[in-house]
Order: sequence, then C-alpha cells, then structure tokens
Amino acid sequence: MTRRTQRQLFFWITLITFLAWDFSVSAPIDLRQEPPMIAAGSGQSSVGGHCSMAD
Repeated sequence: MTRRTQRQLFFWITLITFLAWDFSVSAPIDLRQEPPMIAAGSGQSSVGGHCSMAD
C-alpha cells in the first residue's frame, strides 16, 4: 500500500467516523418547522443576517 493510498484511506475513515458521530449526537431536523431558504413572494421572511430581522 502506497503512502498516498494510506492518506486517502485515513481521510475517508476519518470523514465517515465524523459524520456517524455527528449524526448520532445531533437532534433530528424537523423539516416542517424549518424556515424557507428562499421566500420570494411567499409573504414569509427567510432567515439570514440583519437584513431579514424584523424591526
């Protein structure tokens, strides 16, 4: 096994381990309660920086 292959294998194992850990400890996402990403014409405000905050 070459050094490059070892680094690639280490990367993928680390990434998969991190994603599995993150998925196991994070709260589930409730898609029905999420604000819209783009709220063009819907009457709802999208979430973002100070520009979308209500006064």
